[in-house]
Amino acid sequence: MDWRMFAERMAALARDLLAQQTVTDTLNRITRSATELIPGCDAAGILILHARGVRTLAPTDQVVIDSDRLQERLQEGPCYDVARPESADRVFRIADFREDHPDWPDYVRAARELGLGSMMGFLLYTEDEDLGALNIYSRSPGAFTEADETAGWLLASHAAVAFSSARTHAQLEQAVSTRHVIGEAMGILMGSHDLTEDQAFDVLRRYSQDKNVKLREVARRICERGGLS
Repeated sequence: MDWRMFAERMAALARDLLAQQTVTDTLNRITRSATELIPGCDAAGILILHARGVRTLAPTDQVVIDSDRLQERLQEGPCYDVARPESADRVFRIADFREDHPDWPDYVRAARELGLGSMMGFLLYTEDEDLGALNIYSRSPGAFTEADETAGWLLASHAAVAFSSARTHAQLEQAVSTRHVIGEAMGILMGSHDLTEDQAFDVLRRYSQDKNVKLREVARRICERGGLS
């Protein structure tokens, strides 16, 4: 691998990732970059664990989704393990799916049927949070070298920062939007029912609790309908 060229491409990628407009755009750019920057990478995706199971983000190929679902069903696998919040592992590599693996025997055997030859995975994390795992697949056994693992780790480091930044930005935008909608709904209630600001907010809050509807949704309905009716 030409590390000087790789470094130049990584620097350009870092700028490109931070310039993406949405979280989805950022994730798609991350996984697409894996297939562009790492030799032998045929597919990539990001796996997130949550209370209801596994979620696959920005897959570049159906095999990524199939692999994640397989690990979810078997409750074992490298991506599944590395994405756990309590995991101490930051990186893993399965060099050859033709060989049994002591840690994930059922997954490796089943993954052969998906046409997988080898894979790598990297925990996406910052100092403040774990974000999931970036998983890289090849249909060829022995496709990835130690240099490729280093390249994948560098990509994952940049990706984690960009992912976290994009998610924080999206959360801030949603918070501002929510505040605006609630303020508009309060204005409607204050004008139509001669309420003070505190009274209008209390109406919103009590309606939200009584109907078990999120406050933002209550406010949106008031804005659309011109009132609570």
